[in-house]
Amino acid sequence: MLVNHVIETLNIGDIDSCFRTCAAKPGCQSINFYREKSLCELNSRTIENTPNMRVANEDSVYFTIPDPIPPEPVDGNFTEWSNWTSCSLLCGNGTRHRNRSCTNPPPAHGGKNCSGSHNETETCNAQPCSVLKNCAEFYRSGFKRSGVYVIDPDGDGKFNVSCDQKTAGGGWTVFQKRQDGSVDFYRGWNDYKNGFGDLNGEFWLGLDKIHRLTKERKQRLRVDLEDTKGKTAYAEYDNFAVANEQDNYRMSFKSYSGTAGDSLSLQQGMAFTTKDRDNDKSGDNCAVVYKGAWWYNACHDSNLNGLYHRGNHSSFADGVNWYYWKGFYYSAKRAEMKMKPV
Repeated sequence: MLVNHVIETLNIGDIDSCFRTCAAKPGCQSINFYREKSLCELNSRTIENTPNMRVANEDSVYFTIPDPIPPEPVDGNFTEWSNWTSCSLLCGNGTRHRNRSCTNPPPAHGGKNCSGSHNETETCNAQPCSVLKNCAEFYRSGFKRSGVYVIDPDGDGKFNVSCDQKTAGGGWTVFQKRQDGSVDFYRGWNDYKNGFGDLNGEFWLGLDKIHRLTKERKQRLRVDLEDTKGKTAYAEYDNFAVANEQDNYRMSFKSYSGTAGDSLSLQQGMAFTTKDRDNDKSGDNCAVVYKGAWWYNACHDSNLNGLYHRGNHSSFADGVNWYYWKGFYYSAKRAEMKMKPV
């Protein structure tokens, strides 16, 4: 037996259990086991490295715990492919993706990594898009899934739009969306003229396109708002129209209805103003003062292209504000502006 290096003494009924206990305990290198007493001593040294601590004892047996056998290498293996994502377009050559991971099992103990691609992309919905004038025409044609469609409202050229086919009967062409602050909306005239952002995320469609959508047929405008607690409100206006650039994209509409309060009437008949093009009635540039771009009067009851503060904010009226809903110190978590033919 080995003496003077016992780190723990246990009452264990058999030598196999004593052996396994030592093998599982960090720092334990050997055991003394007393059969009659069912006593197990765990040692921090071995007779081999401390021979002067060896003592003969007929009542006990001694065992050195061998070094553990290194585990076998485990080669990595891929999981099954995930389901394909939704197609990025509903027609006209969209893309979709799927992935897999090298975790079934992951490589271990020097095993090989997986060989092959973790991601795949393929073309989907390759059929040509029917070129319709707006999202309402797509809805009436049976395309009732929200997503990106191609339209040509006036024969002057096609462009992509985001269609909301679920809200209030569907058929809405969305021209503005705020939802996470990922896109900077404090921009100049050319950006607001041509549009910016991602139709699958935050975006402004562009004043030229908004004019084209409204110039031949009056539209119903809908504003959807959501706060940080998930509560929603909306405002609708009939006969919504936006003039051309020569008239500075002047906005007009009639008759409000909804639950959010009428925070647009102050902007009735106003031209569009950006930080580099001042068309408002204030002595200052309202876009600069309130960090947005809008149909400012002198200045606003709404500022849906303002800074994305997401909820309460201390600065005055420079957020995604809709005054008669939450006031000038509350910025909507989500705001969408959309239209469909009357």
